Amino acid sequence: MARKRDLIIKGFSKLLKEDKLRIVAELMDNQIETIDLLKSFWYADPEKQKVFDEFSENTLTNYYIPYGVAPNVKINNQTYLVPMVIEESSVVAAAASSAKFWLNRGGFHAEVIDTVKEGQVHFLWNGDKEKLLSVFNELEKQFRHNTRFITNNMEKRGGGILDFQLLDLRDKLRNYYQIKVRFNTVDSMGANFINSCLEEFSNTLKDFISSHSIFESNEKDVNVIMSILSNYTPDCIVKTWVECDFKDLDTVDANLTGKQFAEKFETAVKIAEIDTYRATTHNKGIFNGIDAVALATGNDFRAIEAAGHTYASRNGQYQSLSHVETSHGKFKFYLELPLALGTVGGLTSLHPLARHSIEMLGKPSAKDLMMITATMGLANNFGAVKSLVTKGIQTGHMKMHLMNILNNFKASAEEKAMAVSYFQDKKVSFAMVGDYIQKLRNS
Repeated sequence: MARKRDLIIKGFSKLLKEDKLRIVAELMDNQIETIDLLKSFWYADPEKQKVFDEFSENTLTNYYIPYGVAPNVKINNQTYLVPMVIEESSVVAAAASSAKFWLNRGGFHAEVIDTVKEGQVHFLWNGDKEKLLSVFNELEKQFRHNTRFITNNMEKRGGGILDFQLLDLRDKLRNYYQIKVRFNTVDSMGANFINSCLEEFSNTLKDFISSHSIFESNEKDVNVIMSILSNYTPDCIVKTWVECDFKDLDTVDANLTGKQFAEKFETAVKIAEIDTYRATTHNKGIFNGIDAVALATGNDFRAIEAAGHTYASRNGQYQSLSHVETSHGKFKFYLELPLALGTVGGLTSLHPLARHSIEMLGKPSAKDLMMITATMGLANNFGAVKSLVTKGIQTGHMKMHLMNILNNFKASAEEKAMAVSYFQDKKVSFAMVGDYIQKLRNS
């Protein structure tokens, strides 16, 4: 009998892994099978498993997600085999199809516009702002001096602290100020570096104001609320695009000329620029490609998505991240968004498959990885919109999803082969596949 599910466990994180497994198994009806299932995904090599166990808290096992590749991705005249980690049917196929489509049409183009990241020291202070501004250069020097032990190695690689800005936000919150700091973290994502600097800045700020002679006794107290990086990186921007003549699109759909396809495609993207409901799904398709590369290379896809969605709302309404231009017989489809990525440090260096991904891509710099990752977002977006304005999204998606449906019905190898052949020229749905399998088995 399974254990009641309203249990409270004290000190769970301190238990041995086997004890954690036992507690989880006791919630299930089949306890032995549960433990066997969880253990079946462990590495055979205990040392390898130990690396994975230490990535996160209370690790019980490893959760597998398919690791695939999109070939023939031509970016700035260099061709890549791009790793993608994702469970959704058709994402890798769409990326590969788009890469093949653009391979002989000039490929993808990309450029990094900027790589600046930001952090903030948020504090409350009931003092004279003009006094603080008058000694801010002195404070800035103290900031840099007190973080030298943190910034030395980053500066040797060409990065470090760029500049400081004092923001007076008392009109929004009583006594609220902010010190905004801009950083260049070169090839690392830099979260730990930035946060370490910021926490040192907060201590320096308190010491500086409490000891400086310019401030009166009633101005000495600084209440630092928090010191933390911002995952919104509007100055860490990458742009990627494809372009060709209308005539190069003549073969996309038998019922449309290249010009008609380009105009219909443009209209579909413009709808995503003006309609929030459509923009949400449109941008989700972009992040299908971006998240898959981020996961494959050990980068933080949640931070990437947060920044991207904020950027999509920067004009006061959530809008498409990609855009189309059609003029003088030419079609141009482009994507511009913030991407804070790293190729050294963190999970990128620790996860064996993340290291493999970086090596497979030719050990790119952070800027190169920004361009590759953004390109896969554009590739998936192109594939999705192309399908929507021609044959519809479900035809290709459900064909890719067919194997998942067949596995749901525990189809045999013979049944799968027959189903794939049967649905070659037919629409696919869960119910239709179920009916077909049932007829096979009845016969």
